[in-house]
Amino acid sequence: MDRVGEARRPHAVCVPFPSQGHVNPFMQLAKLLHSRGFHITFVNTEFNHNRLIKNKGPDAVRGLPGFRFETIPDGLLPSDRDATQHPPLLCDSTQKNCFGPFKDLLIKLNSSSEVPSVTCVIFDGVMTFGMKAAQELRIPNVQLWTASACSFMGFLHFRELLKRGILPFKDEKSLADGSLDSSINWIPGMKNVRFKDLPNYVKFNVMDQNIMIDFMAEEAERWLNSSSIIFNTFDALEQEVLNDIRSRFPGNVYQFGPLTSLIKQIPDTHFKSSSSSLWKEDSKCLEWLDSREPSSVIYVNYGSITVMNSHHIEEFAWGLANSNHPFLWIIRPDILMGNSVNLEDEFLEGTKDRGLMVSWCPQEKVLSHPSVGAFLTHCGWNSMLEAVTAGVPIIGWPFVADQFPNCRYACTEWGIGMEVGHDVKREDIEGLIKEVMEGTQGKQMRGRAREWKKKAEQATNHGGSSHDGFERFISETSHLGVNGQW
Repeated sequence: MDRVGEARRPHAVCVPFPSQGHVNPFMQLAKLLHSRGFHITFVNTEFNHNRLIKNKGPDAVRGLPGFRFETIPDGLLPSDRDATQHPPLLCDSTQKNCFGPFKDLLIKLNSSSEVPSVTCVIFDGVMTFGMKAAQELRIPNVQLWTASACSFMGFLHFRELLKRGILPFKDEKSLADGSLDSSINWIPGMKNVRFKDLPNYVKFNVMDQNIMIDFMAEEAERWLNSSSIIFNTFDALEQEVLNDIRSRFPGNVYQFGPLTSLIKQIPDTHFKSSSSSLWKEDSKCLEWLDSREPSSVIYVNYGSITVMNSHHIEEFAWGLANSNHPFLWIIRPDILMGNSVNLEDEFLEGTKDRGLMVSWCPQEKVLSHPSVGAFLTHCGWNSMLEAVTAGVPIIGWPFVADQFPNCRYACTEWGIGMEVGHDVKREDIEGLIKEVMEGTQGKQMRGRAREWKKKAEQATNHGGSSHDGFERFISETSHLGVNGQW
């Protein structure tokens, strides 16, 4: 492309929250936009930038023509720890410290002769400083909400939940003592949910829970001020709540998910260097899966931020062992409250021929492998969408935030899930695995999972709701000029 043509390209600056579950969908969207002629500036924090180099090498952040990486500080003390930063501290710090550096970056980009002028800022829903900086510089802004639409609606009502004394939940015991089992029917678009199915942070300590509730309540108050919102979902999956969001949001609402499905429709050859995984992936597990029977393996992964105590680890381990099913278990180095995991020799010896444990893996490829029959998950939104697109039923153990409503919807609205009790017990884990893999209910769940897989494919194929939503977004953003308006 000549210099004149390059200068006229739309230029999107993408700024995700600096954790794995947010970086993934932002990278997927950035690749999609780049494939349609956008110049992309992808903004990582310095900490995550260094993690990518450490685990993937310099090529991971070198970029390619029309796709560049930039960094901003997150405000926390420097660290070379290869793990997700403490979420409450990270949220508090980004909210307080990132606005200035990000605005300076936008000014620098608009002053550069090497890149097109910025035509839109795509900010994470929990990085609203991006919206503020864009508005001050009169640049159109777009919010990418990286979680479910049902969780978005739940967070919008945090202030009301605080006023009514529902939040904060008292302690972890309240999830199991029945006090939060009451149904709630006054949040638009959300039916058949209980108080404990709302986004929450009850598994954090009191101080961290209060930080997160205040943070999310403040961020949510700004969401309806953005020019546009993108949801990584599809109409059939969350139709009712999407309709309610559209009715109250004054700007453009786009839904074009799952992004993982849309991105499969574009050539991958020039995206090899743009990896979004902050962890070093162990691909040998795919060879191990090749040796297993179809639909025989339980895949276990609690995501990138879940932490648990030794009791939880032990009960999950023996539940897996006693189920007598093969399993692939992802155990991050930092999953045990920052300590290393030491499993009993009896467990290791008894499962060595049918169990494999690795620290991280290419999850989308694992879920799509024919030997995987069920997914024991924390119910993060990326994991839920990847399970849906792979047609795999889930066993849910939500840990934090949007994972609670995601789990509830999987179990009650979509019919593809079963939930682990808050107080993890090995006999319950064993029973759930056997039911999903062998029982009548499990057979029904697998059938519904296959139906949802087809619906996701229909949504992202040509003429589907997500395909059309993406095309509308491209059409309405490609013509924005500097200081343009929607």
